[in-house]
Amino acid sequence: DTFLSLPLKESSSPTEKLARKESLKVQKMNYRQEKKRATKELFSALKDPSVVIMSNWLKIRGTLKSWTKLWCALKPGVLLIYKSQSLEHWVGTVLLNACKLIERPSKKDGFCFKLYHPLEKSIWAMKGPKGETVGSITQPLPSNYLIFRAASETDGHCWMDALELALSCSSFYKLTAKSSRDGDLSSSSDSSNILHLLQSTALTDQELLQLNDSMLENSHMENDGYSDKSEREAHEDSDTAANDTGGRLTEESDMDQSDDLSPFLQATAYVEQDEEEMGEAGEASQVETVSEENKGLIWTLLKQLRPGMDLSKVVLPTFILEPRSFLDKLSDYYYHANLLSQAVTEESPYCRMKQVLRWYLSGFYKKPKGLKKPYNPILGETFRCCWLHPQTDSCTFYIAEQVSHHPPVSAFYISNKKDGFCIGGSILAKSKFYGNSLSAILDGKARLLFLTRDEEYVITMPYAHCKGILYGTMTLELGGNITIECEKTKYCAELEFKLKPFLGSSCNVNRVSGKIRMGEDVLATVDGHWDGEVLLHEKRTGHQGVLWSPNAGVRKQRLRRQVVQLEQQGPFESERLWTHVTSAIIAKDQNKATQEKFVLEETQRQEARERGERPWCPRLFTLNTDTSEWQYKYADTKPWDSDSCLVQFEKDGIIQAKVRPRRQHGAFTYSHTWTGQQKVSSAFKREPNCGVSLGFLSQCARCNKEVKDLALIEASIASIQKSHNALFTTC
Repeated sequence: DTFLSLPLKESSSPTEKLARKESLKVQKMNYRQEKKRATKELFSALKDPSVVIMSNWLKIRGTLKSWTKLWCALKPGVLLIYKSQSLEHWVGTVLLNACKLIERPSKKDGFCFKLYHPLEKSIWAMKGPKGETVGSITQPLPSNYLIFRAASETDGHCWMDALELALSCSSFYKLTAKSSRDGDLSSSSDSSNILHLLQSTALTDQELLQLNDSMLENSHMENDGYSDKSEREAHEDSDTAANDTGGRLTEESDMDQSDDLSPFLQATAYVEQDEEEMGEAGEASQVETVSEENKGLIWTLLKQLRPGMDLSKVVLPTFILEPRSFLDKLSDYYYHANLLSQAVTEESPYCRMKQVLRWYLSGFYKKPKGLKKPYNPILGETFRCCWLHPQTDSCTFYIAEQVSHHPPVSAFYISNKKDGFCIGGSILAKSKFYGNSLSAILDGKARLLFLTRDEEYVITMPYAHCKGILYGTMTLELGGNITIECEKTKYCAELEFKLKPFLGSSCNVNRVSGKIRMGEDVLATVDGHWDGEVLLHEKRTGHQGVLWSPNAGVRKQRLRRQVVQLEQQGPFESERLWTHVTSAIIAKDQNKATQEKFVLEETQRQEARERGERPWCPRLFTLNTDTSEWQYKYADTKPWDSDSCLVQFEKDGIIQAKVRPRRQHGAFTYSHTWTGQQKVSSAFKREPNCGVSLGFLSQCARCNKEVKDLALIEASIASIQKSHNALFTTC
């Protein structure tokens, strides 16, 4: 009978086959239509502001154990979190299908409850309702749970009931996500965003494990402060009162006594700076023709001056200002700080001196377009930034503060402990008027220290010379003699920045020459243009080569500067302090720029009058009375210990290193999610990158997955061995 039935199936008529094929087409079409309908309903529910179960302000505890007030909108199956009630600043989306809900005890007023994943997997969606991949700036939030605080017990119970309802709706989203995996995705971009957002909702345990590994937030190493371990070790919360600021953002402490909170979690978050302005090489970018209107302003100003007069107290017109602070301009020397990283590794002291000289020359070719002068910093003004080193996976931090106004003194400190160097110093800016010209003299020293070699290089600066103020073309040049000396090795580099002769040609512009010597023995000579190619001639061998040349390839290798976003800066940080003046200058509104500049200067004068005879106390620097030099209060010159040091970071102007806890076994890096991939965003981009951002701590998701995979392999081997043992026992 079986053999007879086989030919009967194979002898199906072509008509029957065609009918089955057409029937399958109809089923597939109905399936796709049903899938699109479900997706459309889901998308409509997420996008439609009327489809909201409940919405209100809730305080959410972050990984830093402090509370932030955020707007929470509860929809079927998801909880959308925003910074404002206008729903414009999306923070994150919680997928409720895998969450459990529980009331959380607390001594604090109000009502606490917790959403968590029972298997400690991520509860976050990878995208927002509009396809956002980067959340708005707020403190880091945990990856596998959230702790909420409602204003009252009544509000808390309402939220608990609403969340129970939303959790019961998750089966609908599981069905939608399952259907999206069984068939083709809709061509609608909106639908694909939603399906992609929810694609992790109905996966197998293994798929969920792999997906959550890739979705872990950078703060996912933090544990809930009220975990079982915390309950065993401590039962009390240490809460402080919240400071509400208009209902938008408030914080309060809620840290368990057993929590070991790392200061690194509070580190400043940096973002990559936008494109920088670069003047072209040669004399073209250093000359400027003054308009008739501005000539009148200059004449009015010059009538108040006398030859030899100090210009530090003279208010200059805004049309000659470069739209950034002098503290910012001093950071131009560190776009090639990787040259110092290389210098530390050189075994020969002569090669180290050449490399230091190469780095020194690298700080001059960045020029503004035209003849411009940066802002005179306000007393107490600060500026901070940093540069990532891809080759060494390190970071160079820059901190500067205006420590004195009369006379104007700017102090600065640069540190890259991992690569083994730091720089400290201060500059007294003096300006002298000579009739048709003026000079800006940078009086001061910078001290470069190689930590592992205990070598200090003392460096001086050239002066800036502007001529053609009354007649001729206004031109800016660098002039003067500088030295780079190392007392320990006895090596010294000397450079002369030469002004253009009266009858000189264009090839005599920006000339620099010098030598490297040890004691009285000249080892090499240097000659070229400080904004172009500089050649080095070895005296002993007669070999001549390029010491420095800012060609296209070198400029492309410039380190990317990282800055603090404007809204995250303090009131006395340069960009925020001068923001109105800068905006007016960029808009070419000189009247408004003058008014805004006057407001800042008048405020400073008023503060000086109120301060009276009391001396100003800088926040980050202190004066060494023995050397009369300003020194960074938090300088750390101990060499980097890779066994105990995890990473160097900065918070509130304080540069420090995170020391490895005894239980810590993972390595840390500076993640690219902190740089180019988010130029105007915070550290909330959820990516599977291996690394740590300076704004928060992150365990390596890839390494974490490898550990889990290894555990699964070991468990499988143990299971196989157990089966074999059982088999042999039976036999």
